[in-house]
Amino acid sequence: MHAHAHGMRVCTPAHARACEPSRAACARAQQAPTELRCTRSGAHACTQPCSHARRRSCAHACARTRRPRHKQAPASAEALPCAHSRAAAVPRVNTDATRMPPSLPATINIREPRWDQSTFQGRAKHFFMVTDPRNLLLSGATLEEARRVVEDYRAGTVPPGLTEDQLWRAKYIYDSAFHPDTGEKMLLVGRMSAQVPMNMTITGCMLTFYRTTPAVLFWQWVNQSFNAIVNYTNRSGDAPITPSQLGTAYVSATTGAVVTALGLKSLTKHLPAIIGRYVPFAAVAAANCINIPLMRQRELKLGIPVTDENGNRLGESTAAAQKAIFQVVVSRIGMAAPAMAIPPVIMNALEKRAFLKRYPYLNAPLQVGLVGLCLVFATPLCCALFPQKSSMPVSRLEPEVQARIQEKDPQLETVYFNKGL
Repeated sequence: MHAHAHGMRVCTPAHARACEPSRAACARAQQAPTELRCTRSGAHACTQPCSHARRRSCAHACARTRRPRHKQAPASAEALPCAHSRAAAVPRVNTDATRMPPSLPATINIREPRWDQSTFQGRAKHFFMVTDPRNLLLSGATLEEARRVVEDYRAGTVPPGLTEDQLWRAKYIYDSAFHPDTGEKMLLVGRMSAQVPMNMTITGCMLTFYRTTPAVLFWQWVNQSFNAIVNYTNRSGDAPITPSQLGTAYVSATTGAVVTALGLKSLTKHLPAIIGRYVPFAAVAAANCINIPLMRQRELKLGIPVTDENGNRLGESTAAAQKAIFQVVVSRIGMAAPAMAIPPVIMNALEKRAFLKRYPYLNAPLQVGLVGLCLVFATPLCCALFPQKSSMPVSRLEPEVQARIQEKDPQLETVYFNKGL
């Protein structure tokens, strides 16, 4: 008896005559065991084969049917499939598991975000990745590995086995830690991934400790110190800022914030308590209007790089710098608004309850938690208000910049620039 691999049909003597080239070639190289089949009287026939070991446990009456065996073929003979078989005797090998993944094409533009930046949804997805606080926990080796992958890929070298998801993950790790223009590693607390944990702590404390003048002075100073670091770290362009410019911006912003906070605090003494809770927000908004332009004053004097659609540098423009700074100021104020407007309303209601009167030490943790919840969404969504790679018509640039661009490309109508964060 001969049975093909994978449960093929059994060759009977009648079938063996149809085997090519001979009965011996159709025979199995080794004897097949006796086959048992169960039959049930008066019912559908059981078609499952029974082994000798299972014969006694078979619930039905087992009829032993011996099928004649073919003569054993010589060891050197090759068993050929029977003519009546519907499947090939040689099993098909699945090579998908052993096949190496195809090489990643070198045509993916990782200089641009993964999602469409012409839509708010695409920008929001991008900034949810950039501001992810988990990026702060990445080691220096992980950051350098991401940098190596990104720089090698930009140079046309594709590491073997690199997938598209791994490439984009490396790109966003690189963007979270390295400046887009200079390529230098940014200060840890100045990175966008530090915005949520740092701001939730500082803002929560500003909203909690706003009643006394020393507390207002201290927390406004802490906030403006942090903002100065963030503004310096995320400045646009590759022009360095001098220590004197940095000091002037820091002192001016801190002074402006403190004066605004103390002035509004004195004006709201006789107003409802809920109004006094919004004094820190007004101080932060005023400070942002002072801090960001002063911190980036070099850009206002010398301009920021403008490029064409393909990233080719065309020159520096102060008009582009003005637009970039305005967009950043609006984004920063919008970023602070939910975190400094919603928690005061909630905390003002909770303080009237017996719960916070019984556990007053929970005031600050609750405030910080509410601010953090708002910032988790407000930070990326407000960063997405304007495209990171902003644009403006050539006609709105300075006349000398327009002239240089017209010499290089008379057909160019729009230039692009990095607005900063």
